[in-house]
Amino acid sequence: MKDYKQAAQSWLSGNFDEQTKAEVKQLMETDPVALEDAFYRNLEFGTGGLRGIMGAGTNRMNKYTVGMATQGLANYIKAHVEGAASVCISHDSRNNSRLFAEISAQVLANNGIKVYLFDSLRPTPELSYSIRLKKATAGIMVTASHNPKEYNGYKVFWSDGGQITAPVDKDIVAEVAKIEDPADVRFEPVAGEPRAAVEIMGAEVDECYLRDQLSLMLSPEAVAKHKDLKIVYTPLHGCGVKLMPEALKRIGFTNIIHVPEQDVNDGNFPTVASPNPEEPAAMAMALKKADETGADLVLATDPDADRLGIAVRDNDGKMVQLSGNQTWSFLTYYILKRWQELGKLDGKQYCVKTIVTTELIAAICKSFNVKCYNVLTGFKYIAEIQKLQEGKSEFICGGEESYGFNLGSFVRDKCAQVAGCAVAECAAWAAEQGLTLYQLLQKVYKEYGLYVEKMVYIIRKGKSGAEEIQQIMADYRACPPKEIAGSPLVKVLDYNKPEETGLPKSNVLQFFNAAGDVVTVRPSGTEPKIKFYFGAKGDDAPAKIEQLKAQFIN
Repeated sequence: MKDYKQAAQSWLSGNFDEQTKAEVKQLMETDPVALEDAFYRNLEFGTGGLRGIMGAGTNRMNKYTVGMATQGLANYIKAHVEGAASVCISHDSRNNSRLFAEISAQVLANNGIKVYLFDSLRPTPELSYSIRLKKATAGIMVTASHNPKEYNGYKVFWSDGGQITAPVDKDIVAEVAKIEDPADVRFEPVAGEPRAAVEIMGAEVDECYLRDQLSLMLSPEAVAKHKDLKIVYTPLHGCGVKLMPEALKRIGFTNIIHVPEQDVNDGNFPTVASPNPEEPAAMAMALKKADETGADLVLATDPDADRLGIAVRDNDGKMVQLSGNQTWSFLTYYILKRWQELGKLDGKQYCVKTIVTTELIAAICKSFNVKCYNVLTGFKYIAEIQKLQEGKSEFICGGEESYGFNLGSFVRDKCAQVAGCAVAECAAWAAEQGLTLYQLLQKVYKEYGLYVEKMVYIIRKGKSGAEEIQQIMADYRACPPKEIAGSPLVKVLDYNKPEETGLPKSNVLQFFNAAGDVVTVRPSGTEPKIKFYFGAKGDDAPAKIEQLKAQFIN
């Protein structure tokens, strides 16, 4: 651990702008706790990139830490990539996102690496798409996804369009770690060395993205018959508004209802406490709009438009929000059913889910004789399977419980736009069967059994919080429970032991009981949280979920 007071003092005396120095000085004078948190360590550039609170300090997202990360990435590219290299860059609607994107572009260009920079905010999945479209070496997305307004982040993608994975991720992390001083960053051109071009991308990429998405449609006839389906859409102040309504219109829907207050791109997210479609409060205005207009479906996307939340009408006509597990279950069923009906299944296709996503997905895949891969949490692992299987077998779809889903091979990340259009299309197809989406989900449960899942997290902020989360994991490893939900423990999976799991090392524990229930414990890699994923199957599953919550959350 570094001497935070000494580190802060170095920012006061170093080559930093006056606004940054004023912020450091104010922390010194008024908030010693915040000062320590801002300087006690360097903001970690992990395998997923950067994410942190914005502000002055070595442990904060600011133009200096973003510049250092970009210099490390540039050094890796120059050392490992032969020939001309290029990087695509996009950003969401968060405060400072455009600034951080432009700084990243500037540093790369000053290192002789060509940049393709979007002219304004674009979704994370479109950044993924643009990398392969432009045949770029890498990509940068400036976003903190669904985090609160105080946060921003920086995701790195590789030439396959997926987020970086081993061994590239660790090698880039090592290069970034070598940049210990902003003075090492090429914020300005170096005399005598060529500066690469920064090319602006815009509508032409949008058109390609929308065109390829249209090819994923499975039920155009059903959409044509139900084109007036009332769909409320909200981007939650994020960049989804750029293309999602247009995508829905292009596949045939004519009745898209907006939430005007939330169409405004605003990094302060003024109408929500947190721009996370997983949180019921974030959907409140859209649900109200649905009731006012008699809408059939609500779609909501997070700030960088990779996560999708939905709400549908239950049998009593009330709007209810579905979990990611529920949405991906009926959507996977629909997609596989249509592939089967269209004669597209021949045993050479596959789906992917993460280890914390409902096992109902695996059961559905098995019934259609489609292989289902199980991977670590994080969509980059789904993308990695796509890369490994390219040319061998065909990816149909993949999802994770945290509201991430994708189908088709154009995007190598979760895509709320693709998923949202597929959900709307599925609603039209279900209507042809005389069903609502809610009733389709109940039909899936009747066929495969009732699966119930619940994720609960505990927030522990700052240095002391990080230590407490580490201790919780250590305690569970040293002394696992003897039973869960009243049933004896039969198996423990420790993902810190890849020799036992067959997957990359990860700080995750899973506990299985004799009744088939499962509890997964996992610290978040991007937020000050420890997450508990509870899963139960059977008619008594809801009651067992409550038992598990009572046992593990205290």
